[in-house]
Amino acid sequence: MEITSFASHSYSDLPSAAMPSNASGSSRPIRVIPMQHPNAASSSSLPPNVAFSQWTSKLRRMTWLEWLEFFLPCSRWIRIYKWREYFQVDLMAGITVGVMLVPQSMSYAKLAGLQPIYGLYSGFVPIFMYAIFGSSRQLAVGPVALVSLLVSNVLGSVADTSSELYTELAILLALMVGVLECVMGLLRLGWLIRFISHSVISGFTSASAIVIGLSQVKYFLGYDIDRSSKIIPLVKSIIAGADKFSWPPFVMGSVMLAILLVMKHLGKSRKYLRFLRASGPLTAVVLGTLFVKIFHPPSISLVGEIPQGLPKFSVPRAFEYAQSLIPTAFLITGVAILESVGIAKALAAKNGYELDSNQELFGLGVSNVLGSFFSAYPTTGSFSRSAVNHESGAKSGVSGIVSGILITCALLFLTPLFESIPQSALAAIVISAVIGLVDYDEAIFLWRVDKKDFLLWTITSTMTLFLGIEIGVLVGVGVSLAFVIHESANPHIAVLGRLPGTTVYRNVKQYPEAYTYNGIVIVRIDAPIYFANISYIKDRLREYEVVVDSATRRGPEVERISFVILEMAPVTYVDSSAVQALKDLYQEYKLRDIQIAISNPNPDILLTLSKSGLVELIGKEWYFVRVHDAVQVCLQHVQNLKPGYESSQSSRSSSSEDKPSMFSQLFKQRDSRTTTDLESGNGRPPLAPIRDSQSEPLLPKELPKER
Repeated sequence: MEITSFASHSYSDLPSAAMPSNASGSSRPIRVIPMQHPNAASSSSLPPNVAFSQWTSKLRRMTWLEWLEFFLPCSRWIRIYKWREYFQVDLMAGITVGVMLVPQSMSYAKLAGLQPIYGLYSGFVPIFMYAIFGSSRQLAVGPVALVSLLVSNVLGSVADTSSELYTELAILLALMVGVLECVMGLLRLGWLIRFISHSVISGFTSASAIVIGLSQVKYFLGYDIDRSSKIIPLVKSIIAGADKFSWPPFVMGSVMLAILLVMKHLGKSRKYLRFLRASGPLTAVVLGTLFVKIFHPPSISLVGEIPQGLPKFSVPRAFEYAQSLIPTAFLITGVAILESVGIAKALAAKNGYELDSNQELFGLGVSNVLGSFFSAYPTTGSFSRSAVNHESGAKSGVSGIVSGILITCALLFLTPLFESIPQSALAAIVISAVIGLVDYDEAIFLWRVDKKDFLLWTITSTMTLFLGIEIGVLVGVGVSLAFVIHESANPHIAVLGRLPGTTVYRNVKQYPEAYTYNGIVIVRIDAPIYFANISYIKDRLREYEVVVDSATRRGPEVERISFVILEMAPVTYVDSSAVQALKDLYQEYKLRDIQIAISNPNPDILLTLSKSGLVELIGKEWYFVRVHDAVQVCLQHVQNLKPGYESSQSSRSSSSEDKPSMFSQLFKQRDSRTTTDLESGNGRPPLAPIRDSQSEPLLPKELPKER
């Protein structure tokens, strides 16, 4: 099927354009450009059976090497690994991260309500599995503070932290999270996380960091406080037990925290001291342990006995509680994806390789699933350890394997030394890690740049602090989606005007010098048109029909709008509701003698309009290549609506025939200015605009007033 599309002449056609095209004396002939209409086969939206056949044929064409990379992403960097060049830096990076991971994993296990040994277990098998199945070469996997807090918050209401059931539920949660991540990776559902905006993530992590910090204060104060993910119960519990305050753990915790913060600051601010950032947790543990060994303070609580040896293989149990843990598993999966995939993609970009988000999800899922069979609780990528891994020069998963070997050595030989670690030292490690998560700089930035995003940040952080983590996330995501729906239902619509000296049409609000034409409204819709926003679009079109700015309008002076030109280049989708609404709008306009013209629809839009009969209803002659082409045709019709204008125009035409040198004068004035430069607007318009078909309007700016 062919649709006739109209376009104005270029400079090369100026001589022929000057010739009268019909008996009525019109001096503006137009050229018909045939445009092949797209069919269903050529559409970008393929039928399911065609898409499936293409996918299966692609699988059949895959070589054994591509299949190996698909199931074992580590083979990608193994094939290009330069042992002499990379191994030394990977070894140092792995040792650095391992030294950082040992005390952190025990600290985060305490935050999760588990024994410290389970933190070491969670840093054992998952690290090795991720090095094999993960696609990032710098991501450091293991226990993290936010996931640990989620585990503690949910399981604390189900079982007592000292019971065996609590530990079994934490391990079962790792299995469920791993299965969800694997399923999302295999089904390529990572795009779902895009609906959570950065403002929600920042507000959620900032509030969670405050809750995590307050939950660790009990090891500084020397007395127990209520376990909660809400700030008010935590503060009340801290105040209520103030009479039990003990200063020795407070002094030790404060000193350890100060040491950690100073070492972190020096490691970030000075490159030659960056090793201090990674060695900070180990330093705090060593100093605290030495102090306890030397002085034996009775009021400082210690970690206590830690079993020695590697974890044994065991199948997770307590499946009768699985149904109640499903919401938490989804929440932890979402948080893990947000924290891991974002970091992994950023590090991949810095190191010059591509990273598949869905493959990354699958790698994280496998590490959690297999980790759960060796007593690990949910793990994910750590921001701080991944940053240290990158700064240390890690080139591949070898650094992760080295860190895993270090954890293995700690489990086999060093657990007796961990028994004398002060609890306040581990709490200081957690607090120093989460201080950086309080993103107040982001809140200040959002206040300056976008008040709506600042409101979203404030709502999410406030709800998380006062109503809990789960409600905070749900409210934040809900408000974020509400903003998206509002923006989608109220799209940006612009009235276009012509920039002087060009054939370029732009938003008249953005370019006040742009002028419009009497009797014509040019509208650009900057969004897909579908059932949710079609009513808003129709209301705005009616508004533009009535409210016009006469100060910048040119052409024949007519009393009303006769043409509405829709620039549809930004429109990527039109649904059936929108098609029906456009038909109703056409009929409504027809009753008021208003014609719709459509400019530059993409092939899919054109196919939809054709199938619905809207092309034939409006008329094939009212579909145009450019806005300028539509304006030229509409102006010819508008001038016929102006009484007395045709005779005036014919007299102008007859007088111009006495001066056939106009075209030669035109080329002499701007011989260096090409048609492409003029129409694209790249050339600077002359002070005295050239009167031709490309740079100035079809009709003169000033018309003789009727007497």
